[in-house]
Amino acid sequence: MGGTVSPPDTLVIACGALARELRAVMTANSLDTVRLECLPAELHNRPGEIAEALERRLQRVAGPYSTVFIGYADCGTGGAVDRVARRWGAERLPGAHCYQFYAGADTFAELHDAEPGTFYLTDYLVRFFDRWVWQGLWLDRHPELRDAYFGNYTRLLYLSQEPTETLLTTAREAAERLGLRFEHQHVGYGETVPQLVALGQRPPSSAPSALPAA
Repeated sequence: MGGTVSPPDTLVIACGALARELRAVMTANSLDTVRLECLPAELHNRPGEIAEALERRLQRVAGPYSTVFIGYADCGTGGAVDRVARRWGAERLPGAHCYQFYAGADTFAELHDAEPGTFYLTDYLVRFFDRWVWQGLWLDRHPELRDAYFGNYTRLLYLSQEPTETLLTTAREAAERLGLRFEHQHVGYGETVPQLVALGQRPPSSAPSALPAA
């Protein structure tokens, strides 16, 4: 007879824009003791709302878990994600944003230093370029805004996780629509893999997640 599968002991609460990639990492590494909860992906365009949304979700679901991990970088919150993490005794993904932890801190620093005027896309942002960039910035209705938003950019760099010909074609088209030079660099899942694998390898704890500090 097969052994009993232990219930998840670790909660990962993450950006919806990372859901597909995080699930792929969890499946590939059999992280059965980790539960993934995702906040709406549209918060990617509204960083001022991320910390409050994290707090509300953690209050609702974090109780049964001995370990909480926040699947966000700082993401333009000015330290607000870190403040939530400290209240809950949680860790978060490293870096300032998803481009950095996908590429790795050193690689991203080299890319940025080589050409600061770079607009970055990930697999998710390529898939939803029309929704979050073209329509999200009103470029579909006001194409004259393109120069206002992207006049200081020189290239679009697609940092891919699992690129397909369709994604590569869409990314090239996105660069053309924005008037930017297209480049592609495959970075995979970057620092999300060791972070999640380390969580999954932690021994189960009988202690529930602590309540946030007052």
